[in-house]
Amino acid sequence: MTNDLERRIYQHKHELIDGFTKKYNITRLAYFEETTDVNAAIQREKEIKGWRRSKKISLVKSMNPTWKDLAEDWFDDGET
Repeated sequence: MTNDLERRIYQHKHELIDGFTKKYNITRLAYFEETTDVNAAIQREKEIKGWRRSKKISLVKSMNPTWKDLAEDWFDDGET
């Protein structure tokens, strides 16, 4: 969950944050949801994190079947 998705993706793409994405070199944004309700966002994140991997994959495929990087054009520094 973040209040600035573009900033968070930039941090991940440039490996500025330690954690899962840096450890496994995850640089593609394949799925996201938006809400103005912080509590709903926290609850939804917890819900999805509790799912099996197969269910998470199905969720991404339902919205982004080609797993396109949804942030590929967000930055002009050559990062994709």
